[in-house]
Amino acid sequence: MVLDFLMNWLAAIPGFVVPFALAALGLLLIEKAGVLSLGAEGFMLVGALAGIGAILGLGASPLAALLCAALAATLLSLLYAVLVVSLRVNQVIAGLSLVFLAQGLTGLIGTGAGWVNRPVDGLRPVPVPLLGDLPLIGQVVFRQDTVVYLTVPAFALVAWLLARTMVGLRLRAVGDGPDAADTAGIGVSATRYGAIAAGAALVGIAGGYLSVGIARIWVEGMTGGRGWIAIAIVIFARWRPWSALAGALLFGAIEALIPRIAAAGIQVPQYFIAMIPYLATLAVMVWTCLRGGGGSMEPRALGRAHLREDR
Repeated sequence: MVLDFLMNWLAAIPGFVVPFALAALGLLLIEKAGVLSLGAEGFMLVGALAGIGAILGLGASPLAALLCAALAATLLSLLYAVLVVSLRVNQVIAGLSLVFLAQGLTGLIGTGAGWVNRPVDGLRPVPVPLLGDLPLIGQVVFRQDTVVYLTVPAFALVAWLLARTMVGLRLRAVGDGPDAADTAGIGVSATRYGAIAAGAALVGIAGGYLSVGIARIWVEGMTGGRGWIAIAIVIFARWRPWSALAGALLFGAIEALIPRIAAAGIQVPQYFIAMIPYLATLAVMVWTCLRGGGGSMEPRALGRAHLREDR
């Protein structure tokens, strides 16, 4: 029985990791450009609704629904970009306002369209031939869906982009010193617009994966604070892509454990179980503060608006 519990738990972990991982990766891209993004929960909510809406309203395939989720979050991110880049609104206030807007908007559209509690045929596992039949590792690693398989390559691509390409260099230059980057001829506003759009698309896919890949249903507020946890993961990772993936793995493992505990009939108070991810978030934040700032790759101009006339 213990072996079955462990096997089922380990096999479920990759799917639970994906929303945290993609949301953290998207936030990392945005914040590397010096834009503080507290709107992750809003992007995820819009992505979750758009994914379900694409299937129920347009008859789209699950993968096409995830693209719609990315597009919806990108469109919302343009509003955020206008506020914080062009109008130089306080980034904390703009991010929080975006979350409240998304909560109301998704609730209004989802309820009005009749998409609440309507199950869909979402993403299905795609076993890798031969490798999927391997004991233990086959079930855990090689019997997942397409998005799980693409998550690690996505991190590798972003890590390479940031460290090895001119695009990444310009992005980091804007995040570390927008005035100096402007003097060097780098378009600060254009770079930040691009980073916000690309990052929001990843966060939107994370939300879409929640509704299309995991729950296969939409309910109001279904992201359940995962966007806030993704923000904590980025801080815990000190703005390093691979460390962010490790943080997502930690939180995914914790979240995958919750339904396994319930399925095994282990008597644990329901509200305590619901608290576990957030207790882990607090613990990670405390540990990050105690560890100090050594080795952090936090952009030096994070949260600071750029006004060209000031230089």
